[in-house]
Amino acid sequence: MKLSGILAGIKPLEVRGSVDAEIAGIHIDSRKVGEGFAFIAMKGTQVDGHKFIDKAIAQGAKAVVLQDWPTELADGVTYVQVENTEVVAGQLASTFYGNPSCKLKLVGVTGTNGKTTIATLLYNMFRSFGCKVGLLSTVCNYIDDEPVAASHTTPDAIELNQLLARMVEAGCEYAFMECSSHAIHQHRIGGLTFAGGIFTNLTRDHMDYHKTFENYRNAKKMFFDGLPKKAFAIINADDKNGMVMVQNCKATVKTYSTRQMADFRAHLLECHFEGMYLEVDGREVGVQFIGKFNVSNLLAVYGAAVMLGRSPEEVLVAMSTLKSVNGRLDPISSPDGYTAIVDYAHTPDALANVLSAIHEVLQGKGQVITVCGAGGNRDKGKRPLMAQEAVRQSDRVIITSDNPRFEEPQSIIDDMLAGLNATQMKKVVSIVDRREAIRTACMMAQKGDVVLVAGKGHEDYQEIKGVKHHFDDHEVLREIFGIENK
Repeated sequence: MKLSGILAGIKPLEVRGSVDAEIAGIHIDSRKVGEGFAFIAMKGTQVDGHKFIDKAIAQGAKAVVLQDWPTELADGVTYVQVENTEVVAGQLASTFYGNPSCKLKLVGVTGTNGKTTIATLLYNMFRSFGCKVGLLSTVCNYIDDEPVAASHTTPDAIELNQLLARMVEAGCEYAFMECSSHAIHQHRIGGLTFAGGIFTNLTRDHMDYHKTFENYRNAKKMFFDGLPKKAFAIINADDKNGMVMVQNCKATVKTYSTRQMADFRAHLLECHFEGMYLEVDGREVGVQFIGKFNVSNLLAVYGAAVMLGRSPEEVLVAMSTLKSVNGRLDPISSPDGYTAIVDYAHTPDALANVLSAIHEVLQGKGQVITVCGAGGNRDKGKRPLMAQEAVRQSDRVIITSDNPRFEEPQSIIDDMLAGLNATQMKKVVSIVDRREAIRTACMMAQKGDVVLVAGKGHEDYQEIKGVKHHFDDHEVLREIFGIENK
């Protein structure tokens, strides 16, 4: 594609050089630039891409999109100045890859909790309808049935459009994706056309990046502000921030709720560790999930599927066959008669929801032993809150390592323990080694009890001092139980 074609959708401040050059590729990472590429110099949160312009040119870049002019310009290279490279990157990538989001029905899911579950369940449901479907999620990306490893909740603008273009090429009719607050704020989803958006809930998270809750909320709101008029927006009416999300939304707004009048409503009838019976819009259905928060998640899935043209009856039939997402309330039965549950809960609200779900099933007939920690180099303010939530709904709590990253594990644990008073501390022990913490919890458990291992869910690693070491909570539990790992 000619550079002039790629630039057609934006308004450069100034262009120096020819726009007739044929562009073979486009990237924001100078290491991935090849012969005939256009390099976008992004002013990122960690590194300024302007520092790598010379490297990109040395690797074959024929065009550079930038904000600030370098002291010297290379011969034969076209320089395009824009006001904000972060904003235009998605637009340029979308144009270069043929606007793939316009060629399928793309639905984005945002909120603090539930994004992975909702996006994945929609992917599985529409595949069960016989459709070709794409998925972009924390756990894994899929181009129909082809898995593509995920490194971020939402990929960068270039990778995102590459994946969407591959989905279109594979014949996908739909794509479902998680939209993180980072990705929205950094314009990674810029240039995409969404058929719909879903808001789950909003609780404290990512304060290390957003600094204030208002900034975090406004980042989520940007997604709904950008939805086109022909799209739909489905919001959780049970969350006080739901209506805030759609204050300036041009799309058709629909609500879902388990507690009040809404366009899509559900009521929990019965709950067991094997699943729940629900009433959804006046129809009863059995599902293989537990927890009131999953009632909300399933209701969002139901609403989105109906808005995408499926009948309520066929949606409920498909919903009854869906299974839990990897690392979300995953039960493993011990030979000694107690149940271990692995869950990704890594925010105070998510931990509270998971523990509430466990108590809904136990109904006071067993004890709950919780193993949890908090990630390093992330929002420190949620650490004491995590400990408080764990203690509030558990009989015993073991505070341990999560992904310490570049922090000392004991320091993170101390931050968590600082939120507890002397009475609460009587329930708590701390063990830095996560494997030993899980083993100790299992030694405490008796028949009928539940051991919750929270925080890592689907992750199969522990990140320590910049190195990812293999570690899977499921595998550790199976080893303790003497069950062969798959």
